[in-house]
Amino acid sequence: MSLVLLTHTNTHTSRAWQSICRFVKAKEERIQHPNTLAEALTWKLLPMDAAEFRRRGREMVDYVADYLENLEQRPVYPDVEPGYLRSLIPTEAPVEPETYEDIMKDVERVILPGVTHWHSPYFYAYFAAASSYPAMLADMLCGAIGCIGFSWAASPACTELETVMLDWLGKMLQLPECFIAGTQGHGGGVIQGTASEATLMSLLAARCKAVRRVQASNPAMLEAEILSKLVAYTSEQAHSSVERAALIGGVMMRKIPTDDSYAVTGDAFKKMVEKDKAAGLIPFYLCATLGTTPSCAFDHISELGPICNDEHMWMHIDAAYAGSAFICPEFRPLLNGVEFADSFNFNPHKWLLVNFDCSALWVKKRADIIGAFKMEPLYLKHENQESGLVTDYRHWQIPLGRRFRSLKMWFVFRMYGLNGLQAHIRKQVGLAKEFESLVRADKRFEICAEVIMGLVCFRLKGSNELNQTLLKRITKSREIHLVPCQLSDNFVLRFAICSRTTESHHIQQAWRHITQLTFELLQEPAH
Repeated sequence: MSLVLLTHTNTHTSRAWQSICRFVKAKEERIQHPNTLAEALTWKLLPMDAAEFRRRGREMVDYVADYLENLEQRPVYPDVEPGYLRSLIPTEAPVEPETYEDIMKDVERVILPGVTHWHSPYFYAYFAAASSYPAMLADMLCGAIGCIGFSWAASPACTELETVMLDWLGKMLQLPECFIAGTQGHGGGVIQGTASEATLMSLLAARCKAVRRVQASNPAMLEAEILSKLVAYTSEQAHSSVERAALIGGVMMRKIPTDDSYAVTGDAFKKMVEKDKAAGLIPFYLCATLGTTPSCAFDHISELGPICNDEHMWMHIDAAYAGSAFICPEFRPLLNGVEFADSFNFNPHKWLLVNFDCSALWVKKRADIIGAFKMEPLYLKHENQESGLVTDYRHWQIPLGRRFRSLKMWFVFRMYGLNGLQAHIRKQVGLAKEFESLVRADKRFEICAEVIMGLVCFRLKGSNELNQTLLKRITKSREIHLVPCQLSDNFVLRFAICSRTTESHHIQQAWRHITQLTFELLQEPAH
């Protein structure tokens, strides 16, 4: 344990000094005897100095590497009950410092037994949560630099690297030039924490723009009256965060029925808009989804976009999961129609090997989003903010502070390259196709939605109750982890390729496990 000399002038007793000496001796550390009692009492214990940080840092890197390399040996889903952790740790924080060794012992004793291992090759739930060694190293550097990059002046590199990384990524996706900041563009990108935040930001910006537009043509209308008439739209298959954004924004939200492929069409959308306009409402916002959470369906944005443009509605595209795949030429046509959008978002932290959190949002006109949220207290102003060469990202988000998240993108993009990122996407799509072929070969099962990317929706032929029982047994076994969805009133199992380390033999083992549990279930008299 390290010691540091701090200036201290208070009078202390010799007993206090003796206690310090005993503590130091117990830690097998030595300090020179001070010249005076007052000087002696200036010593204060610190938990870690640079030398120990170097040593513990190497140990932690080894621990993390061992954890990830041996992850498939651990049960993917924890065997604990709610409230398990409280009884394993004290009810109050320690008064005296504890050792690093004791803390790491408790990581194994307290923490890991309650962890769902998202990066296990047997984790197939939700969608992927990206992870890579370059991103982890960048996060270490981010934590060390520790800047709070709310403005250019707060840390120029934090702001400027983010702008350039969003341009890099936008070009990988072949986004229209209007979304690229460059040095003179009117659009640009920003890192949000999650797609939920990106959706909320776009909806609030759209609301502000709609209110101003209506007031410009109807100056007598009060803002409260306009807000009561605003209506937003999204797919019935959209993520729940879209509806939540409308709740936070205080506007109505309509859910659009989908077609047989669980996608929103232009015709269905136009009918709802016309009906609401006839009722005196003001349609102002559409959140279209590319890669829905239940089945990875794709709304027809080439049909939806022109309607939004004609009606002066903001179109936001949520491609949280699927967006990463658009860096591959074979998947890029699914993004056709983005030119009609006002904003576009996807999560590199889902499928592009950039660890959470990193959600990329682009806007066609950054003035629309900045104008809705700009606040300029004196203590945040700086002399370069009006130069036109920089942006202050505090105007692009809900919080003020922000981390140096673009470092993760910079490290990953440079160490993998576009070819490496494309290879990762293609490999995982191939694994999903492999699982799909296993399901189709077993006549007891059925595929419930087209397999386009890394998600397979399937179920046992039979009742919802039968499939619910199967999923409960899969979860209880803790060998693989899946979650369900509902499609056309059917209870459906989702199998998403998630881990960077998933290989064909993991897919084969997962299918053997599912079919074994299925065999046992169907042998029971009730079935």
